[in-house]
Amino acid sequence: MTTLVPSNRVARSILLVRGQNVMLDTDLAELYGVSTKALNQAVKRNRDRFPEDFMFRLTRAEKEQVVTLRDHLRRLRFSPTLPYAFTEHGTIMLASVLKSRVALRTSVQIVRMFIQLRETVASHPHLAKRLDALQKRYDAQFKGVFDAIRKLMEPPPGVARRRIGFRWDDES
Repeated sequence: MTTLVPSNRVARSILLVRGQNVMLDTDLAELYGVSTKALNQAVKRNRDRFPEDFMFRLTRAEKEQVVTLRDHLRRLRFSPTLPYAFTEHGTIMLASVLKSRVALRTSVQIVRMFIQLRETVASHPHLAKRLDALQKRYDAQFKGVFDAIRKLMEPPPGVARRRIGFRWDDES
């Protein structure tokens, strides 16, 4: 399968909001090759496929925060509409709602990026030790930042961590 979108483009679109990795409707529309309006209309027509753990609307404060932190979202600054945020499961569901080859192939890339992000965070236990040391030093100032990073490091609920690699001994 050929890559439709550069991995770094997908990676920069993943945001941490409410302790979850999400992508905004504007980024997803661009990646899927449709307008944001068309994407949101498809979601409205299939609202029962998008429960709260798949998609939610940002608050004004959350919108201001992501626009401030991410330069590529500056076009949202003066938009009166609050964007939708889609979790990993929501991005998968979008591919089935949009029903195009581009959406399906792009969805596969997005899911792989979510998985890679989760595995990267989980595979670096030394980060937890360094976070503990930093938190002791700057606890009051950066408590929210530390909490968000720790939330990112947790595996999603209900997903067993699978072993990577193989064993050299006779036990299989």
